[in-house]
Amino acid sequence: MKNLFGMALVAISLIFTACGDSNAAKKVNDANVETSAADAAKAASAAPVMSFDKVMHDFGTIAEGERVQTVFSFTNTGKSDLIIVDARGSCGCTVPSYPKNTPIVPGGTGEITVSFDSNNKPNMQQKTVTISANTESGREMLRIKAMVSPDPVKQAQRNEQARARQQANN
Repeated sequence: MKNLFGMALVAISLIFTACGDSNAAKKVNDANVETSAADAAKAASAAPVMSFDKVMHDFGTIAEGERVQTVFSFTNTGKSDLIIVDARGSCGCTVPSYPKNTPIVPGGTGEITVSFDSNNKPNMQQKTVTISANTESGREMLRIKAMVSPDPVKQAQRNEQARARQQANN
């Protein structure tokens, strides 16, 4: 019986000791989390910032088949060099041209030229360009839109193809 009582006392001691160590470890982990959060906030405040003259461009009404382009100017208003790694249009008809992997110092400026080919794109078109850079969010978005007036010949061909598909389905 003494042996059983002694073992129970040792087990209770171990439980209290383990709980005490857990609290100490938790305090260390909490301190590390606070330090990590402070480091992240400091890094974010030092991150480059892309400030655009505009983030949306409306080409208005254009004729189908017309190729148009616009320039989005930006300034690095952050505290470290800005590096654009990639820029992609939402479809093959939207092509960005940008300063790839070229450091842009704080206060420096740059341009992203976006070309849009309206061939076979009748009616309202809205496209995006996604920029991957070393900004805090890592991604920036630019938008373009245009009302594309259909080419009468191409529109007649599209209508005829639609009628043929409809008849084939009936």
